[in-house]
Amino acid sequence: MNYQIVDTKEALEAVCLSAREVDTVMLDTEFVRTRTFYPQLGLIQLFDGTTLSLIDPTVIDEMDAFEALLKDTSVLKVLHACGEDLEVFAHVFGAIPVPMMDTQIMAAFLGHGLSTGFAALVNEYLGVELDKSEARTDWLARPLTSKQLEYAAADVHYLLPMFEKLEAAVREAGWWEAAQQESDLIASKRVVTHIPEKAYQDIKGAWQLRPNQLAILKILAQWRLEEALKRDIALNFVFREQNLWAAARFGIKSLKRMEQEGFDHREIRRHGNTVIAMVKKGEQVPEDEYPDVVERLMDKPEYKQLFKQLKDEVKKASQKSGLATEFLASKKQLNQLITWVWKKDRNPSNMPDVMTSWRKALFGEQLNKLL
Repeated sequence: MNYQIVDTKEALEAVCLSAREVDTVMLDTEFVRTRTFYPQLGLIQLFDGTTLSLIDPTVIDEMDAFEALLKDTSVLKVLHACGEDLEVFAHVFGAIPVPMMDTQIMAAFLGHGLSTGFAALVNEYLGVELDKSEARTDWLARPLTSKQLEYAAADVHYLLPMFEKLEAAVREAGWWEAAQQESDLIASKRVVTHIPEKAYQDIKGAWQLRPNQLAILKILAQWRLEEALKRDIALNFVFREQNLWAAARFGIKSLKRMEQEGFDHREIRRHGNTVIAMVKKGEQVPEDEYPDVVERLMDKPEYKQLFKQLKDEVKKASQKSGLATEFLASKKQLNQLITWVWKKDRNPSNMPDVMTSWRKALFGEQLNKLL
């Protein structure tokens, strides 16, 4: 397998210029995400059908040429299971690849499971057994071994012929436009704007708290997210979620009580006094400024029966289309639809997934009628 290492700005510019002359390129990234909030980019794999390049972003000072390729709408970028790759691109370059196609989504339109791995598809469509022994490599370490580089190169080397086979099958099945729409939807969901003031709504068990306890949790969750973003540390390495919840639930105002509740001794040492100060601050919030109680759809008496009716309708669409029910509409997407009707009065500027693009035509309108 031939590949070249790209580790200078000049080489990167030449590679990206060539890539922008073709219709379709294969893309992948290798990154490390252990204790950080954001993935740390270690390597970019790019294959334009002729030249396979392993781009080293750890040593290239200026990556403008690659950013321009990402934004070039005349070149289709193909990735597999692109979720975290998009997160990397958005964080590092402030851009995601447009237009883009995800081969995992293409496979789902051919009846494969929603999260079918790259190696499994390469094996099925190309008859090649990939060596995945280097999957846990530290991609920030240097130098990378030839085996590690070959592992990385294989991801885009085999992506091209696999994509071509999938494309032919997806077009023949009549799902090509839908696959494009679904790839766009996935991309839009990975570009997240973090709103610290709303972070408390994402804390597991927030629905169990009373408004006065939520006032404390809101302050704590906002602090934790701001700290994570500022220091690029994973949320639970700032302060564990269940401990944040407990501090709000029990109004914990002593280090000894934190120890009794089983808080990690390191987080007590680093942030214990800060958390205590915020609990006290939360207790001073006026009643008219308390957050609303976090409501769960499943607590409404009519929810269970309605959800079952929607699920049954999705099963019918699955049998008719040959697509997996979970791919057509996940539990989260069905709840999104119910929320849209019950809480947002079918706001046309905030449409749920099942009421847009290919899902709407296939079964979305039918679901809407049930509501």
